[in-house]
Amino acid sequence: MRRGRTADAGVEVVVVGSGRTYGWAVVATVTTILVAITSVPATPTGPAEAVGPAPGRGAYGVTAAQGSSRAYGVTAAQGSSRAYGVTAAQGSSRTHGASTAQSPSRAYGASTPHSPSRSYPVSVELASLTPAVIRQGGELRISGRVTNTSGRRLGPAHIGVRIGAAGAIDTRGGLSTVARRTPLTRADGPEVAGRAARLAALPTGAERGFRLTVPVPDLELDDAGAYALTVNVVREGGAGAGTVLGLTRTHLSAYPDATRLEPLRTTVLWPVLDAPRMEALTLRTQDSVLPVFRDDELTAAFGPGGRLRRLVEMGKGKPVTWVLDPDLIVQARAMAAGYRVARTPGDSDPQEATEGEGGETAADWLAALRAAVRGREVIALPFADPDLASLARGGGAPLTGLLRGASRTGRSVVDRALGVHARTGVGWPAGGELDDGIARYAKELGLDTVLASGAGVASEGELVSEGATDDGAVSLEGGTTALRYDAAIAAQLFASHPAAGAAGEPARLLLRQRLLAETLTAARELPYARRELVMVPPRRMSLAVARVLLTVVAEGRKAGWLEPAGFAAALRKPTAGRLRGFDGYPLARHASELPPARLAAVVRDRRRMRALAKVLSDARATAASVRAALARSVATAWRADQSGAASYQQGVSRYLTASIASVRLVPKSMVVVAGGSATIPVTVDNGLQQDLTGVELRVLSSRPERLNARDRAMPVRASRAVSRTVRIRVKAYANGPVRLTAQLYTTADGLPWGAPMTFTADVRSAPSGAVIFVLGGTALIVLAAAFRPRRARRR
Repeated sequence: MRRGRTADAGVEVVVVGSGRTYGWAVVATVTTILVAITSVPATPTGPAEAVGPAPGRGAYGVTAAQGSSRAYGVTAAQGSSRAYGVTAAQGSSRTHGASTAQSPSRAYGASTPHSPSRSYPVSVELASLTPAVIRQGGELRISGRVTNTSGRRLGPAHIGVRIGAAGAIDTRGGLSTVARRTPLTRADGPEVAGRAARLAALPTGAERGFRLTVPVPDLELDDAGAYALTVNVVREGGAGAGTVLGLTRTHLSAYPDATRLEPLRTTVLWPVLDAPRMEALTLRTQDSVLPVFRDDELTAAFGPGGRLRRLVEMGKGKPVTWVLDPDLIVQARAMAAGYRVARTPGDSDPQEATEGEGGETAADWLAALRAAVRGREVIALPFADPDLASLARGGGAPLTGLLRGASRTGRSVVDRALGVHARTGVGWPAGGELDDGIARYAKELGLDTVLASGAGVASEGELVSEGATDDGAVSLEGGTTALRYDAAIAAQLFASHPAAGAAGEPARLLLRQRLLAETLTAARELPYARRELVMVPPRRMSLAVARVLLTVVAEGRKAGWLEPAGFAAALRKPTAGRLRGFDGYPLARHASELPPARLAAVVRDRRRMRALAKVLSDARATAASVRAALARSVATAWRADQSGAASYQQGVSRYLTASIASVRLVPKSMVVVAGGSATIPVTVDNGLQQDLTGVELRVLSSRPERLNARDRAMPVRASRAVSRTVRIRVKAYANGPVRLTAQLYTTADGLPWGAPMTFTADVRSAPSGAVIFVLGGTALIVLAAAFRPRRARRR
């Protein structure tokens, strides 16, 4: 006997016991043969897939009577039969090409009319599925909600569960096939018999929760592996009985206790990264130099509940490899020591910046990070995590020295701040895409190891041909080691953006089940081979994705098909390999690259920074802040924020422009020179926040025979934010106006600084001796010009 209890939507359905009787099997078989000879039952149709004419059944074109038999071409009576091409009545039967009257059974083999593009009138979302991995016996508990998204009232229905007809999915491509499948097909398998929840009529827009409890033996999972799990809503009663109103799919992983697969040695990267916030701009005080930040968003990220704080808390004590950007450590330390926040991002006036409020929060975050990484593997990426692909393709060679220097400084910052010995020399191209150009540029930056998607790098002895599962280190030509990571898992992590809280439960559940299925299927590909699996999440990993990733690793480890491994272990004994036969960097990613024009602007700004450093009394601090800002201008993080990238780079340019323009000559129109010797005042305005040195002033005359400067060059020194008047000695020879040009030059290399300033000197009361001397000189010039043609003719 089978005892059961069904309920309307929102009420748990628990079925206790599942007896099977076979007494009616013979009667059912004989009866069905006679019926089949004389009639063929029709399959009802409707606006959605029709799975049977009777309410609550998962059969195709059959009627099942109560029975416990498996019937092929027969009528099944009371029980738990499987019927193929039969009429099944009340029971717990599996029917192939059949319709059932009283049983939510499994059905195979029937052709169901459907349109792949058609949407269902009821949406189905799963909120929970426990256990995440089926081990041995017990129950599978499913909860979720259904919503009537149609414009009409829908009659009574039931919610059932189906396991894929093909059993365990053997390939990872098969997992994708299940995820892409839209309408209900025979591949979804029949409903699990007797495990449905009844759903009352749904008004338009109505939403109701549901719970299903299915004993694991009823699922009939044959072996370890990932199975397709479908939860569907099927209409009951009326002309459209058996019509599918809605469904959702996920994957169900089973790993019986007796399973003995060789576990995958799994390396999980844990990136703690963010977009650059600190600008080149600084505010000098009497006691310190305060950095200026574009905004104060890091305060929230570092604070309780913030993304960066929670990532540190979640990763502490877990078997992960920490991936850090030294620039984030630099910014946190700068905040802890005191900082300012720009009025608007890219503002070039430090006086407009306000005091930052996240100093204590940043200090607390650094302390938490220091505790979390103690004794763990830490990777320090190049400073500001430069976009290797953009630099390799956009002509970033002039920036190589800048980036290498910044990375050397960054590693020392990480080691001192966190008390670790971080691994360096690791590059991470955007999307893990790698080609010859990117590999060469990484090598130029001193990066011997590159994280690369397994889809673009192949080893000579690949265990799984052209498969992304065969991870591990590969030695490429040129001395670069590519650590391949799993492309399929990375794609799932990168594409998933589940919301926080209850709203994100369905997406988080689907991601968890898919990742469990991916890793288990990877382990089953070569069940007795010792292999690597490298899991790489997005750079700015969300908390939801982080939580799912940790859950998957914990569940796979508990079951036995995953075994945590470190980054160093994954790099051991790299195999010889090659880039695949196509360009490893897809064209679709070019749109998010930093444009060559912006890279050229960064190169130009670097030259201007060098020029600015030559005129400063304390060039070291300013040059360091500008160099760091230039490195941030080419960060990979800007791929997700093109407008922010342009704004940041333009802000650095505006800062340099304003700094260079702040050292200038104060314009004047005319001076009067009285007498043969005099001094002409020229004012130099120093708008910098530090003393001005390394500059000299030169004045040139357009009429040196009337007025000439006696001082070839005058050094200029001016305190910060003040103007300095330099007096140039001149000698006058004749009265009248003379145009003079004043120009600043750097003393280090004699190059002009800023724009020249032209003014007029009106010479008055020049001494007569000087006038006679000038006239005599003029006469000599005239005579020389007159005699020159005659001498030429004589020759």
